[in-house]
Amino acid sequence: MILTTTNTIEGFKIADYLGIVTGVAINDETLSSGFSTSKYYKKIQSSVDAVKERAFKTLTENAKALGANAIVGIKIEIELTTTNYPMVSVTGTAVKILV
Repeated sequence: MILTTTNTIEGFKIADYLGIVTGVAINDETLSSGFSTSKYYKKIQSSVDAVKERAFKTLTENAKALGANAIVGIKIEIELTTTNYPMVSVTGTAVKILV
């Protein structure tokens, strides 16, 4: 599966646009805020990285379900909820490219 933020894939021709796909994931573990700000920021960073990977996995699974072999125009949004849980939303267009 080819993933790109661009609307085209250099060297490939898009044969069919299959639809918009999304992947959303939110952290479900408590982020404790102790006295160390640097440790708290590192915890948020590692949490965002893990949540982003889960969101991309869901995005890819949703595209495969449509018969896609690539996703173009990917946009990533990262937010902290009011309770400081990282949430990642990934959206793109599932396409079939000629290989």
